[in-house]
Amino acid sequence: MIGLRVVIAIVLAILAWNPGQAAAGEITIAAAADLTFAFKDLTAQFQQQTGNSVKLSYGSSGNFFSQIQSGAPYDLFFSADVDYPKKLEAAGLTEPGTLYEYATGKLVLWVPTASTLDLKRGFAVLTDASIRKIAIANPQHAPYGRAAVATMQHAGIYNQVKTKLVLGENISQAAQFVESGNADIGVLALSLAVAPAMKEKGRYVEVPAEDYPPIIQAAVILKSSHDKETAQAFLKFIKAPASLALMSQYGFTVPNQVAGAQNHESAPN
Repeated sequence: MIGLRVVIAIVLAILAWNPGQAAAGEITIAAAADLTFAFKDLTAQFQQQTGNSVKLSYGSSGNFFSQIQSGAPYDLFFSADVDYPKKLEAAGLTEPGTLYEYATGKLVLWVPTASTLDLKRGFAVLTDASIRKIAIANPQHAPYGRAAVATMQHAGIYNQVKTKLVLGENISQAAQFVESGNADIGVLALSLAVAPAMKEKGRYVEVPAEDYPPIIQAAVILKSSHDKETAQAFLKFIKAPASLALMSQYGFTVPNQVAGAQNHESAPN
């Protein structure tokens, strides 16, 4: 009987100290909706390389900001507007020194393949009489929505078209409005337009960057994170050259790297 107890104790000790038995980390990320396609690829690579688990929640940066202020249990916040992480940092809700500006986003005009609208006209096309609805993200809490409104104001057409605007809860929902035919044209994120799922369904033209305030995007680890080690590992992974290259492929301008010039208009093959 004593011998059996000794054997059991030894087995339990081996299991407890065997690194191969260590539980993998798990984090939950609040991610801006423009990251939907890029992060699908990035998190898959991270999980494969590390064995850690990542849960993603996509939405508008402003809504996530409010949720985090109210104690929502996220480990990382990837915002499409650097101001939200900065405000959380100022409020003492983030891990010191973790704020990282991971990308700058870009705006595009996007229409379904069957549309006859001439995107080469730029924002002037929004005044076309055939357009009934224009999809944008809600400017009250979505950075891309604010950028869309700023561009319309810069073009001097906002008052002319504002009654045609339909507001998505976030930039991904705005894209769905155009895809589904509930809007004729959308002012969307380039990162969505270049993804295969959308590129096959429509065409786009980039909006000149000088026509709207920079969409500077930033990430931060939250003080309330239950797995700061895995959160740090993911943030380090995002900063790696391969991850930056993938973000660039999705149309983002990334740190220390100027994204290659995109064609002004792209159509499906």
